[in-house]
Amino acid sequence: MGKTIKTVQNSMFIGEYTYSIDEKRRMAVPAKFRKDLGKEAVVTRGIDTCLAIYALSEWQKSGEKLQNLSEAREEARSYVRLRLSGATNVDFDKLGRILIPDYLIKYAQLKKNVVIIGLGNRVEVWDKKIWETYKAKAENQVGSMAERLEELGV
Repeated sequence: MGKTIKTVQNSMFIGEYTYSIDEKRRMAVPAKFRKDLGKEAVVTRGIDTCLAIYALSEWQKSGEKLQNLSEAREEARSYVRLRLSGATNVDFDKLGRILIPDYLIKYAQLKKNVVIIGLGNRVEVWDKKIWETYKAKAENQVGSMAERLEELGV
């Protein structure tokens, strides 16, 4: 008989989901994402006016990279300050919701309707209108982006 070999695959967050934030600043996270995020996650300022949600293990890797950046460089100091000072641990309630702090809602300009997207090692949360504008612009440039990425060997 042949031997079955099991491989362990790292989870990858993919997809796009529309949700809403309630009046108490709670937002449900797709069950598909919660499974891989675990019982507790980290949410922080993302890039391009969004929030980033990381599983604790992935946040630890990201944090270590940030701490290795040179303090001598102003851009590095500013980036580390924004990412780490904006980070907070979040727990999922029984309905799969997290509580988003006011300062993060303000940073990402989140209104009632949000889009939650999977980006491989992290989840991003966007205000729905901001996401639609960003996505439309990116979709119009996908050909030229692909050409530039090919030049870089991607």
